[in-house]
Amino acid sequence: MDKKKVVIIGAGPAGITAAKLLVDSFDVIILEADRCIGGISRTVACENGLRMDIGGHRFFSKNEEVKRFWLENMPLQGAHSVDDLILGRENDLCEGGPDPEKADTVMLTRSRISRILFGGKFFDYPLSLSFQTLRDMGIIRSLRAGMGFLWASVFKKKEDSLENFYINRFGKPLYTTFFENYTEKVWGRHPSQISADWGAQRVKGLSLRSLISNMFMRVFGKNSDIQTETSLIERFWYPKMGPGQFWETVAEKAVDAGAVLHFGYKAKRFTCDEAGNLTAVICETEQGEIAVEGDIFISSMPLDMLTAGLPDLPQKIAEIASGLVYRDFMTAGLLVDELKIKNKTDRKTLGDIVPDCWIYVQQPEVKMGRIQIFNNWSPYLLPNAEHQVWLGLEYFTNEGDMLSSMKDDDFIAFAESELIKLGIISEGAVKFSCCKRMSKAYPAYFGSYDRIRELRDYLLSIPNLWCVGRNGQHRYNNMDHSMLTAMKTAACIKKEDFSNKAAIWDVNAEKEYHEKK
Repeated sequence: MDKKKVVIIGAGPAGITAAKLLVDSFDVIILEADRCIGGISRTVACENGLRMDIGGHRFFSKNEEVKRFWLENMPLQGAHSVDDLILGRENDLCEGGPDPEKADTVMLTRSRISRILFGGKFFDYPLSLSFQTLRDMGIIRSLRAGMGFLWASVFKKKEDSLENFYINRFGKPLYTTFFENYTEKVWGRHPSQISADWGAQRVKGLSLRSLISNMFMRVFGKNSDIQTETSLIERFWYPKMGPGQFWETVAEKAVDAGAVLHFGYKAKRFTCDEAGNLTAVICETEQGEIAVEGDIFISSMPLDMLTAGLPDLPQKIAEIASGLVYRDFMTAGLLVDELKIKNKTDRKTLGDIVPDCWIYVQQPEVKMGRIQIFNNWSPYLLPNAEHQVWLGLEYFTNEGDMLSSMKDDDFIAFAESELIKLGIISEGAVKFSCCKRMSKAYPAYFGSYDRIRELRDYLLSIPNLWCVGRNGQHRYNNMDHSMLTAMKTAACIKKEDFSNKAAIWDVNAEKEYHEKK
């Protein structure tokens, strides 16, 4: 019997996961508008052997199905059994330098260390209640923070905005100190104008109370993956050559099993039959428009673009889709010999650089959002991790704004000047630089987002269309959440169960985490 044809739009984590799980039972075609694998989870190969992770992607999940998928496709360095790994009995990776004797395709175990740069001082992120934190905050600010938290614990605000969401969990003084400015940088809107749904999706369990609880669990040795809030995790897995290496490996396995992968195929519009089933997607390619026919369609493309290509679209649905807002992402990669800031922690690092994976920049005088230190994600991302530091300076932009309109050289010079202003590097320290841009990197929780359920219901009415992933559902998912939407979709398609499509939109790994004891 001829196999049914599944057309997957987008070769990011959700699309590639779906392809790998379906290729044994279906004819799978993957359409990717770009020329690389991984979506925002790609790893960009720069010059001089440098590799850049676009945004930083930790491989961490409390879902065993996701962890098994990761480890079956890319084993953990030094590990022997996937079952042992799932149960947390992995052998820790030595945090030292590259070992040429190790296999190229492995997952490393890394320490998650991130701090907030505020007022010229470094604070743990997530916030800790250490003596160092209280000392750097000062007596008055610490007292205000404590009183603010007590006030917020008694007098709860209505959670009709992200601002109130944070205040209810931390109190206003801590919110204004550590969250307000950075959140506005990320979204280009004040937190009071952003839906509280963003907080519920990304940091629902994070609060001052959970920080205190987590601190005591660590002291008494009762901490575990299941008990720890996602935002508080301290260890994660990471592919040796960056996250893109994992998705490239899985895509190669899917293709070897029979999947067809087309690069440079940008989905523009769809055709359908009288019953409302999609029959083909028309793609813009270098060879002109090409129609790709299919029986089942899985889309991880942005919802506004998907909806705009559907035939006979109701006016109200078109308005909702066109009103969805996205934030773009720009990274300036800078290679330097050394940093002006020194490692004053008890963490040992290669080259004794600061141990941070990210530095969150809570300084209103610069537009920079985060500083990613690639050495601390994997020393294999640069040729000389012992004697050089490879940085990613992250900016969040809107299409057509000041930053996105800059030419690459001008943007790099601007980013370098901000890093000098922050006292992190010296003038003339940069040995190599590059610029990478990602459009529609972050689906926003404002614009027409408050009507997203109407759009969802309309898309669910198309019998053979499945929407997966971050942009496919316009939800700011973690990577494992995006994979779970694809996993559940693949399971339904294999069972020919089209009755529970709405459940795919309700995937939320965090909920499962807290239900497990």
